[in-house]
Amino acid sequence: MEKKMYLFMATIVLMMAMTGCNGSDDIISDGPLSNKNNERKDISLTRAEQELVNSNNEFAFNLFRLAVPHNPATHQEKPEKSVILSPISITYALGMLNNGATGETQAEINKVLGFGETGADGINNFCRKMLTEAPKLDKLTKVMIANTIYMNKGYELKKDFISKAKTYYDAEPETRDFADGKTRAVINKWGSDHTEKMIEEVLSENEFDPSAVSYLLNAIYFKGAWAEKFDKTNTKDETFKGYEAEKKVPMMHQEHEFGYTETDVCQALCLPYGNNAYRMTILLPKEGKTVYDVAQTLKGDTWQRFQWMGSALVDVKLPRFESQTNIGLVEVMSALGMPKAFTGAAEFPNFCNVPTYIDMMKQVAKIKLNEEGTEAAAITVIGMRETSAGPSEPERVEFHATRPFLYVISEQSTGAIFFIGQYMGD
Repeated sequence: MEKKMYLFMATIVLMMAMTGCNGSDDIISDGPLSNKNNERKDISLTRAEQELVNSNNEFAFNLFRLAVPHNPATHQEKPEKSVILSPISITYALGMLNNGATGETQAEINKVLGFGETGADGINNFCRKMLTEAPKLDKLTKVMIANTIYMNKGYELKKDFISKAKTYYDAEPETRDFADGKTRAVINKWGSDHTEKMIEEVLSENEFDPSAVSYLLNAIYFKGAWAEKFDKTNTKDETFKGYEAEKKVPMMHQEHEFGYTETDVCQALCLPYGNNAYRMTILLPKEGKTVYDVAQTLKGDTWQRFQWMGSALVDVKLPRFESQTNIGLVEVMSALGMPKAFTGAAEFPNFCNVPTYIDMMKQVAKIKLNEEGTEAAAITVIGMRETSAGPSEPERVEFHATRPFLYVISEQSTGAIFFIGQYMGD
């Protein structure tokens, strides 16, 4: 019987925004308590680099539009489905793997992620810049990015691949005997250690394969807080109007000056974290429009308009909620334009000493949003099988998110998108 051998790559992305508080619904903080001496720092990009970020954001929006379930006949989402995705998690996972690809396979990955002719080097440089600079932007926001590679005994990474993994991703490969009965626990502990125990199981017992070629992991940890927190005493149960049903949800409430703008299809509100280096942008469809309608308008080159909003005195109502997503990505990523990587004709000769193709790819993501801030986490898993062949006086507006909406967590100076999701009231 032919022995099956696999290469799995798992990317863990954890984004947490929080401050000190008490109670089971609270998000705990161990950081500074104010913005005193906390001047915001920006990531400096050349025009060419900004164009690459815009293109990668285009991938984020394309991913969201294709991955989020909806009814094509009515252009309305299945009302029970809240969704959260981490595009940057996929960029890191595929970016590292892409250093082992060549030919059409690499060209497809480059194009899907938005790096076109700059290719693997463009992705590497983007990931490196975010890894080194993102943690320095805000004293109230803790950002850590870590990468590692576990290789099974008997398999070897190519030297150039190792060099790029170390240079751009700070990844240190470690060789283990995957059949020792301990490797899964080691991998899960690494994931737990780099996500503050938010994600304690990277691979389940059923998912872990002792004959796998390799496991590659990326972890991003983000910890911050709303710049303007919601007063818990103002949170009241109110009706949230889904597309097919209504339900009572805890609705947070505050009035403050925030970034605000409108388009033909939505209201857009910016809720900053810490010193405004990171933010959540909430896109609330106007009456008669849906989150599907809003999603269709989002483009990489127009996303910047939402990063530089005018200000308004906004009466904000926003649900306190939690949701999670577990989604397969093989069909989605194939449809986005990289089908070859998932076939036996895939070209990954520069990865290791056996030919491989992507056999499995999925993402699990979670978000928790309350009066103190936002907590979100995502795990992307890629499995490889061995191949057998200026301000004015602010106006006052209402922004009452009492119906389905979209949200984006991004870095302000570049507009780079970390998370994108929709809340449907489930």
